[in-house]
Amino acid sequence: MADYYATLGVSRDASQDEIKKAYRKLARKLHPDVAGPDKAEEFKSVNEAYDILSNEEQRRMYDMGGEEALRGGGAGGGYGAFQDIFDSFFGGMGGTANRGPVPRGRRGQDTLVALELELEDVVFGADKTVSQNLAVECQVCHGSCAEPGTEPITCAQCNGTGSIQRVTNSILGRVVSQSVCPTCHGHGTVIVTPCHECAGEGRVRANKTINIKVPAGVEDGMRIRLTGQGDAGIEGGPAGDLFAEVRLRQHPVFQRSGDDLICELQVPMTTASLGTSVTIDTLDGPKDITIPAGTQSGHVVILSGFGVGRLHRPGRGDLRVGIAVKTPSKIDEAQRELLEKLAQLRGENIPTASLTQQNSSFFSKIRDKFAAK
Repeated sequence: MADYYATLGVSRDASQDEIKKAYRKLARKLHPDVAGPDKAEEFKSVNEAYDILSNEEQRRMYDMGGEEALRGGGAGGGYGAFQDIFDSFFGGMGGTANRGPVPRGRRGQDTLVALELELEDVVFGADKTVSQNLAVECQVCHGSCAEPGTEPITCAQCNGTGSIQRVTNSILGRVVSQSVCPTCHGHGTVIVTPCHECAGEGRVRANKTINIKVPAGVEDGMRIRLTGQGDAGIEGGPAGDLFAEVRLRQHPVFQRSGDDLICELQVPMTTASLGTSVTIDTLDGPKDITIPAGTQSGHVVILSGFGVGRLHRPGRGDLRVGIAVKTPSKIDEAQRELLEKLAQLRGENIPTASLTQQNSSFFSKIRDKFAAK
């Protein structure tokens, strides 16, 4: 009997958030695309454990009676469990032993793929495609597992019931026990001629192109779930799900902050002093912004509604343009004269001598002082 809590490495009183976090960590580590086919069974066990523990009702049943409670739909240790034992040994006198043949088909595995996105994709939403090697339904037998023109036949050992009974004598008298038919494995039918294409599995591996609708506002690391787009089920069972994990590429100009976009615009100090209107390139195309006279570094111009689309909500965030006033590092003599004149007009006391001239004068005075001695 599997211990689903041990499989995920969580305690029995773990919260749903803890269970989800543990599952994501293990799924990334054990995914066949990362860990190779040797970890496929372990990856399958992790998915099975998460499927049960993430469902509150199934988790409650599992906590009460383990896997048997899940299979039988009742609580372990109660009347349901006792009835199963009674039926197993006394041939169904309680009325629930012979449940009939077990349908073929097991659910396919879930699949995780990386989805590389540009900033524009998460701002506006996008339609993307990914190619992935998956188990897909066999196109020869269409999941029936039998060679075309043939079909499963009724199991001769159990006569199609999926179970066999054995009669033994004990101190209690004549006892009838019931078990799964070893020939048909409980299905009631046997595939005599398996499909040559899939070897009777009902599925084959192939590259599959999957269309993904990316909603605006998704964030880096989020997963988009596509129900039924994972591996096809075995023997005609339902397909697993595909999870596309978002990986956002860095943009050369804009950075994301929640639903807002942030960028920096450098302007010369003269432009910042006088004020102007400039045209900037946004993700929506060219837009005019006004820089007021006397703008200081750190001033932010806000373009409302030009940010990121809100996830599953109407509207978009804002575009915030931070102004950085740029002071020239090199100026010629004509520019210096103009700046000095401006400083005088503004009443600013700016020495006209350069540092080299000041240092030369200082060292000259020192030399003269020592020469006099």
